[in-house]
Amino acid sequence: MGGASKNARTAVSSQKFSCSCGGEVIMKTLFQSGKLKNIAECTKCKRVERRPKDFN
Repeated sequence: MGGASKNARTAVSSQKFSCSCGGEVIMKTLFQSGKLKNIAECTKCKRVERRPKDFN
């Protein structure tokens, strides 16, 4: 009857993405020409893509 509100649920699942070279993919936010731009970058080979899924 009195369940927790959806804002009170704090269980967050995070996914670890990895590049084909074996490095870890991290998300970065860049400010270019007045806009925020999110990019994914491999820590090992410095490859840059739009999304972590593009490394597959």
